[in-house]
Amino acid sequence: MGQHRGHERTSVRPVNRDRYVDFLRAWAIGAVVFGHWLITGLVRGDGGEIRAPELLAEMPWTQWLTLLFQVMPLFFFAGGHAAGGSWERHRDAGGRAAGWVGLRALRLLLPTGVYCGVVLVAVGVSAAVGVDPYTLALVGWALAMQFWFLPVYLVLSALTPVLHAAHRRWGVFVPVALGAAALVTGALGVGLLNHVLVWGVAYQLGFCRRDGLLGGRPLGAAAMAAGGGLAFALLVGPGPYPVSLILVTGQDPSNTNPPSAAMLAWVVAQVGVCLLLAPPLRRVLARERLWRRVRVVSGVSMTLYLWHMVPVLVVAAVLYLPGLAPEPGFGSPAWWAWRVPWLLVLGGVLAGLVVGLRPLERGVGAVYARVGPRARPGWSWALWLGLVACVAALSRFAVRGFAPDGRLPVAPTVGVGLGIALVVLSGWRTDVRRERSAKSALDEVA
Repeated sequence: MGQHRGHERTSVRPVNRDRYVDFLRAWAIGAVVFGHWLITGLVRGDGGEIRAPELLAEMPWTQWLTLLFQVMPLFFFAGGHAAGGSWERHRDAGGRAAGWVGLRALRLLLPTGVYCGVVLVAVGVSAAVGVDPYTLALVGWALAMQFWFLPVYLVLSALTPVLHAAHRRWGVFVPVALGAAALVTGALGVGLLNHVLVWGVAYQLGFCRRDGLLGGRPLGAAAMAAGGGLAFALLVGPGPYPVSLILVTGQDPSNTNPPSAAMLAWVVAQVGVCLLLAPPLRRVLARERLWRRVRVVSGVSMTLYLWHMVPVLVVAAVLYLPGLAPEPGFGSPAWWAWRVPWLLVLGGVLAGLVVGLRPLERGVGAVYARVGPRARPGWSWALWLGLVACVAALSRFAVRGFAPDGRLPVAPTVGVGLGIALVVLSGWRTDVRRERSAKSALDEVA
């Protein structure tokens, strides 16, 4: 949320935006939103209830579409690029790891906390008034389906000072080592670590790209794209992995839970393609009109990521429950034709939602403005304990949704609230400088 121009409190050095990195972030969020909406289909049952058949399982050929919409490597690649520069500026200004990690974490945790609060209140009220548990569980899952990204990104953010120190010493050998470790842990059946190792490869490549270790070498980028693409084809063709890059119920092994060797190959290939496309796209992004549009999308990327499934529920309640929406056979040609107005309607609802959320974003900015770039003396324990609580709670939401079995999940609800409070308190300041507005606070850690 907010455009990340970034500056440390102790430094007035301006930070030059990398337009291409912002474009990657905007492109990725657009692909995620569009992809989720495209594969989400609603069907009214005989009793008037709403069901959401799993398109990828019902029509296996659609799993090939995930090659277009699995762009999470771009998020981690762009995130590593931005985090590397931000951490360097903070470190050079005399800052310590705890203060930077706290500010970086709150960029995700504060808007996530608002989203969780709104959804959990709605779940609690719905459960209290007797909403069908199956329906509530389905809705709770849909609203948390994107949450897997948050705990992984929080862990990588917390590890950034260590990962960047390794990068400064060994450069491109670090992502190579992470990739090799991911292959070993996957073969040994300890795949849970691959959530950090595989996505950490993309994150670490962001460091390398920022420091020029990947740029200016088209042959190297082409080798990454071709090598990663060939490895992916072998792993999903004659190899054991499915083509789907999104979790499909009952599919084993999966490419995403945990990230597989095929996903690792996809990360390498996608980063290679990004490097190859950088020069022509940079020339296009030099046009100010286009750049302003990219900034708008990039600036609200967190809002779009968190809230993009809410329009689906709005449309379900307004059009499907009363029987006002067309209901062609699921997966039929008419159903696919209905995807066009479906996407347009959802886009309009989301645009209105983004505008309506601006007061909440200003409130988030005001809280963020009261957190300093240095941890309060004696409060570092609160930061790390709060991060552990948040990672655990968000992971639980990602796996079971906001309403498992149609009930309010008490433990993760308490965990995310307490965790965010501890992270905020670890850097809370009472002597905020007047000139540091909420907007500039949001821009402080890119």
